[in-house]
Amino acid sequence: MSYSLRPGVLLQATRIFCVMCDWEEYRVTHFFMTQTDIQTGRFSDLGIGENLLAILTQKGFTTPTPIQHQVIPGALEGKDVIGIAQTGTGKTLAFGIPMLQRIGIHKGQGLILVPTRELANQVEAALRQIGQPLGLRTAVIIGGVSKFPQLKALKANPHVVIATPGRLADLMNEGAYNLSRVSVIALDEADRMLDVGFLPEIKRILSKAPTVRQTLLFSATMPHSISTLATKFMQMPLRIEIAPQGTSAKNVEQEVFVIRKDDKIRLLDSILDQYKEETTLIFSRTKHGAKRIARDIRNMGHTATEIHGNRSQKQREIALAGFSSGKFRVMVATDIAARGIDVKNISLVINFDLPDSSDDYVHRIGRTGRAGRSGKAISFMTPAQKADLKSIERLIRKSLPILKVPMLPPDRPKAPPEPRQHQGSGRRNFGSQGRGKFSGKKRTSSQKSGDNRENKIGHRHRGRHTSPRSMPRAQR
Repeated sequence: MSYSLRPGVLLQATRIFCVMCDWEEYRVTHFFMTQTDIQTGRFSDLGIGENLLAILTQKGFTTPTPIQHQVIPGALEGKDVIGIAQTGTGKTLAFGIPMLQRIGIHKGQGLILVPTRELANQVEAALRQIGQPLGLRTAVIIGGVSKFPQLKALKANPHVVIATPGRLADLMNEGAYNLSRVSVIALDEADRMLDVGFLPEIKRILSKAPTVRQTLLFSATMPHSISTLATKFMQMPLRIEIAPQGTSAKNVEQEVFVIRKDDKIRLLDSILDQYKEETTLIFSRTKHGAKRIARDIRNMGHTATEIHGNRSQKQREIALAGFSSGKFRVMVATDIAARGIDVKNISLVINFDLPDSSDDYVHRIGRTGRAGRSGKAISFMTPAQKADLKSIERLIRKSLPILKVPMLPPDRPKAPPEPRQHQGSGRRNFGSQGRGKFSGKKRTSSQKSGDNRENKIGHRHRGRHTSPRSMPRAQR
């Protein structure tokens, strides 16, 4: 297989490696380039149809991002594509534009699989923006909400279905959805879907899809499990990598403080006071920690919200909308819940806890410094976490500066307990609304676990994956 770059595209040849290589028992055309290597031209150079191109222009999309520029031409030709790029690089339109054009010409249905409910809603909003003028109909299939509106949307024969694997697998089990019309499948943030334990559902969904189809897979990293998945379910994919795996954002200033666990809140108090005008995203390893940190931040006098697996879908939406609008200056999140956060003006990321996985560090700090803006990432580590820091530094290929801890403010008076909020959906009930004990139909254990996985993150430690079923209950 060969692949030719589009006419008129200027690239620094010394920084590009185009090789034909054996990769996981099949041959792949592999392009590697850094973001700065690419002069991306215009969408009109990529072979997009006139109607769709006119809509893109009308919506203000004239210059593609590097991943869009490299993926769209090959995808429009019907090739399977593996796209490796960091969060916030424009992957949604990279697979969305070819999908909409293929469906418009060849009919059929598009299916997009994503790891979280929030990301499903955001992908749907992005595609609706360019597809609605063409008469696009979509269906969002996610857990945490009633399935009955989703069943109604599926009966309307949507052009594109955006789904989390757990709920989609449930509906397939019930005979409410089949993939006979699917001609294009996109897997967005595939590494994250495997992290939360969706691999069995993904395999089942792909095995039920028509053999003759196009498959587009996008991921920030390329672990062996995804390579194996691609080997089995993709046909001679074109692999395009924008910047090497593990590359952290160049315009994000990164700092580390070594601090005792008991002093973290006081250090956070000092930093939030120093950067009091900055929109801030704070990461916690656990959902209980996220709740506690958000409460302490509010006690400091800052506006703060939280997003994690213990919050209902409605609470997540309210929190995300408030953070996006500026109502809340600070958001505290766990790793998996943050996958649905697409806020463009985040200027400061704080790792209150170092992540379990070095890859997650790259995902976290990628939330700032987007679209050419500068950003800052500050990480707290305990003296016992030196090995974790070294692992991160090996991945991102740079040493992180360790700063002297400033004089810490005194402990604030303990925050009073906040009133409990009735979410309408607890840990045991995520994804089961509309299928409760009064629905007249008992759910199987596999159905229950499928929805709940949208709220849990698989624990990966030193490259090992642990099934969500074997995780301690306290984790996220």
